[in-house]
Amino acid sequence: MDTLDEGTIILYRVKFFILLILQTLSILITLVVFTFFVTHRALLNTPQNQSIIFLLIVNFLFATVDLPSLTHFYSIGRVIPATAAYCTWWTFFEYTLNLINELLMTTISIQRHMLIFYTQVLQIRFKRIVFYYLPFLFCLIYPIVFYLSIIVLYPCDGTQWDFTSKVCGYANCYLIYSKVLSTYDLAVNNGLPVVIILLANATLIIRVVRQKRRRQRVITWKKQRRMTLQLFSISTLYLIAWLPCLLIGLVQQLSSPSFLADFQFNYALDLVYVIYLLLPWLCLGLLPEFRQWIWKKIHRWTTVRNNDVRPV
Repeated sequence: MDTLDEGTIILYRVKFFILLILQTLSILITLVVFTFFVTHRALLNTPQNQSIIFLLIVNFLFATVDLPSLTHFYSIGRVIPATAAYCTWWTFFEYTLNLINELLMTTISIQRHMLIFYTQVLQIRFKRIVFYYLPFLFCLIYPIVFYLSIIVLYPCDGTQWDFTSKVCGYANCYLIYSKVLSTYDLAVNNGLPVVIILLANATLIIRVVRQKRRRQRVITWKKQRRMTLQLFSISTLYLIAWLPCLLIGLVQQLSSPSFLADFQFNYALDLVYVIYLLLPWLCLGLLPEFRQWIWKKIHRWTTVRNNDVRPV
């Protein structure tokens, strides 16, 4: 960090400690949630819990595979190892996991309408495969194939990387030299899912409220409210994380490339990591069975401890 100015050093130090603490807690909480579902496998039969598990698996992979590179960068102020191969695979994993995460949330937002209003669809095996499992499979395959093609296999000499900037300056060749691919990536891969998440949540709330007023209770209002609140809470986290950098990126693509460039690079892009740092915490409040399990464990532990220290 000898070549960095004092303000940048302080900023990097603050980000390092925040990342290190929240990343560690995120991993630990995710492992506890995984343990809960392993010991309560019957709960995995419900689609809404399966959705949470899918998100948490991607979240865990990002926190254990990708975030350590960012944390290491903020600790020393440069990319180590400073090689084109390292930057290529770092950006590949980061972009791929980000897009998988976005597409999963988009799919879950759309499917939640089906889970609330058309529950009979999932009772038919063929429709369950087509409308439930195949979209999740697409969320996994498409990002891997897309970014493998335009990052790993894209013809590039590797001299464009910036080893003094996080994520190697996001200096992928397709972002620098291909206006079509960079615009497609921003608008379709990142922008469109956020728009769909926003619209799906808004229409879901409207439909649930209307159904409650008409009292056409295909399922109980309590269950509707729970599934709607679960989706809305997680979606809000995604919107907070993605909207700032997407809106700034849109202005940069359409008008001025330098528009809020420093803010975008130093702060807005870092908001995306909030998803992976806070999602496990959010799941704690959205899984009542998990909370009950935790409280029983704590109560049992405190009871045993009190009995052990009780004087004879």
